[in-house]
Amino acid sequence: MTPLDKVILATVVLVEASQYVISGGSGPVYVAKDVKEQQQIAMYLSRITGGMVHDMENGMLIIVRH
Repeated sequence: MTPLDKVILATVVLVEASQYVISGGSGPVYVAKDVKEQQQIAMYLSRITGGMVHDMENGMLIIVRH
């Protein structure tokens, strides 16, 4: 069983940044229609998973557990 620390738990991208994400990663990818929805999804996922949100500054947010 893989421990869930030091792993990307999820990625939340804007529609225009979804072209930069490929399948086969370590976590699910959520596509948001705008920044407000992206922030909301990331907040909920971070609370549920106990992870931290990091802004990659290219339309992508990642949730990781340190």
